Amino acid sequence: MKKLGQVISIVALACGSVAALAQLPVPGRASAAISGYLAPDAFDILRVLPPAPTKDDPRYKADRETFRKTRSFYGTPRWDLAVNDVKLKPEDMMRDFSCAAGVTLTPGNAPKTLAVVMRAARDTQRSSNTAKQFYKHPRPYQLDRGRICQPATELADSPDYPSGHTTYGWTWATLLAELMPDRATAIAARGRAYGESRIICGVHNRSAVDAGLMTASATLAAVQSSPVFQSDLAAARAEIDRLRRDPSIPPPAQCDAEEKLTAQPLFTPKAPRTRGG
Repeated sequence: MKKLGQVISIVALACGSVAALAQLPVPGRASAAISGYLAPDAFDILRVLPPAPTKDDPRYKADRETFRKTRSFYGTPRWDLAVNDVKLKPEDMMRDFSCAAGVTLTPGNAPKTLAVVMRAARDTQRSSNTAKQFYKHPRPYQLDRGRICQPATELADSPDYPSGHTTYGWTWATLLAELMPDRATAIAARGRAYGESRIICGVHNRSAVDAGLMTASATLAAVQSSPVFQSDLAAARAEIDRLRRDPSIPPPAQCDAEEKLTAQPLFTPKAPRTRGG
């Protein structure tokens, strides 16, 4: 069997290409043999997701307002985190969830964990791509002018709804939380922030990010029915348990900074008015 680093092939990403999400591989297997846990017709995301917003939908107006207001993140540390979250390679995803997991994760020290997430991601991304091509909803910068955090050329062939990055990030968050339930709060918070990074980047509408969360959650519920998935998950859980007995811990200062950024709200809440004020 080839070494793990030779068989993980996400595709080349300068900062990360949305097109790569449609071709996520499973480590340790030849690309031609890669498949998800579900048959292609086993789950119908179009019966689950609400339709993409139209101009007479309140979500449409909210999306426009969200895009305009969140352009103010440009030049801030939270913008920098959003730029970081564009990347999709396994080593990037495992690093980005390491603080939340409380243990340094790499393709080398957790290959079974990586394998189960990547295979399940084929199912969640199939759902995401199906809905994207059905609705063909425009991205926010195609409707309003404003700075975005990655080249529009990288996104040209991928519609807005649902967000594929959010679907992928929430797939990671859901499965890592299942493997480490005592860290579920921190892991889910990082997964939520991963989706919000797409809003801050200006490359997805808020409705698309919400739909990405739903796409991952609903598809993974169906994936749970697979005996092969359950077997792979058990192997990953044993791997994580061993890793956590003598863990390598991410730098505390880095984790503290990340936690503060991921806790930052998209909008600064307004102070309530006082009577007579």
